[in-house]
Amino acid sequence: MEEPGGGGTEAPAFPPRDELRTAAGLCWAAAFLLSLAGSAARAADVRVRDAAGLAAALKQAAPGTRVLLAPGDYAGGLLFSGMAGAPGRPIVVGAEDPRNPPRFRGGAESLHLSDVAYLELRDLILTGGTGNGLNIDDGGTFDTPSHHVVLRNLRVTDVGPHGNRDGIKLSGLDDFRVEDCTVERWGDGGSAIDMVGCHRGVIGGCTFRQGGDDGVQMKGGTAEVTVRRCRFEDAGARGVNIGGSTGLQFFRPKPQGYEAKDIRVEGNTFVGGDAPVAFVGVDGATVRFNTVYHPRKWALRILQETRAPGFVPCRKGVFEDNLVVFRLEGWTEGGTNVGPGTAPATFRFARNFWYCADHPDRSHPTLPSPETGGVYGQDPRFRDPAKGDFSIVPGSPAAGKGATGLK
Repeated sequence: MEEPGGGGTEAPAFPPRDELRTAAGLCWAAAFLLSLAGSAARAADVRVRDAAGLAAALKQAAPGTRVLLAPGDYAGGLLFSGMAGAPGRPIVVGAEDPRNPPRFRGGAESLHLSDVAYLELRDLILTGGTGNGLNIDDGGTFDTPSHHVVLRNLRVTDVGPHGNRDGIKLSGLDDFRVEDCTVERWGDGGSAIDMVGCHRGVIGGCTFRQGGDDGVQMKGGTAEVTVRRCRFEDAGARGVNIGGSTGLQFFRPKPQGYEAKDIRVEGNTFVGGDAPVAFVGVDGATVRFNTVYHPRKWALRILQETRAPGFVPCRKGVFEDNLVVFRLEGWTEGGTNVGPGTAPATFRFARNFWYCADHPDRSHPTLPSPETGGVYGQDPRFRDPAKGDFSIVPGSPAAGKGATGLK
């Protein structure tokens, strides 16, 4: 473990009081205070070069500490518990050089953080975990969740590869952000990001590709979470699984009659996968301004997997202003899969743009309730879908729809 600053410098002598009455003296005082602040900021930076140094740095970390990791490989399987920064002074763990990020390799979980608060991870690679890539939880104390966590510019790859193995596992986490992260090749029965009992979070600007069961899953009482401006490329059978199936003992803080509530999925691009979104045991969720390209089976699913007493039927979904381009081959049930025990009549459909690329005359979907203001059978005129560019050209009839329509 290394601390920056060399031998340090002595503070300059404080000037006589009468000098402070002059403009020059006041300027000197301001510079003096700024120098102290700068010294304090530098003293909070700790540089490490191996897993042992990281463990020592995090054990001593206080609010405002920045733990900066040198490039290279770090053994995975690391567990850290109880780290807490403060409002405006998070503990930051990140790359010393973001252009050459450190790599956590292997382990049952590359990195596991438990019962943490005001923490930021950034510019790291986690690869080859056999269980989960990154796991953040509440330490089993459901009434005191981890909170105020930021994950920024992480790359999580090659997790599992078989079974319920998640790229990022979040259990009992409130007030969080996941920004500009990439998750690739997670377990064939897992999720890129799996949330259980998480609240008030935003997942934005992320990329999920070549994964297992789901891209992003939110269940176990998860509420007030937004997935915004992300890209899903063959990211599992369900791109975003709003809800799911959770054992009652795992709900956080306790079962409230739904798997997920007050969820928003907006401005995303979905390529491939069986269905971009599934509403599963939901009590209210909005899916809007997303671009969906060539889903294998459906545009959406409405399901009920948790059937315990007191749970509402999947209800109150909103699907609006989305741009859906599909092929008739593989298109199933008119694009909407509705399972038993749900309340599909409570779903609202509005202003979606539907285009069947190989049979434009068959672009109308089969929906469980009437759609208002839908557009059917017109080519949206993507700029270059073969190269993954799903923006629309000027004059497109799909202007204002899909991911490019989100303001």
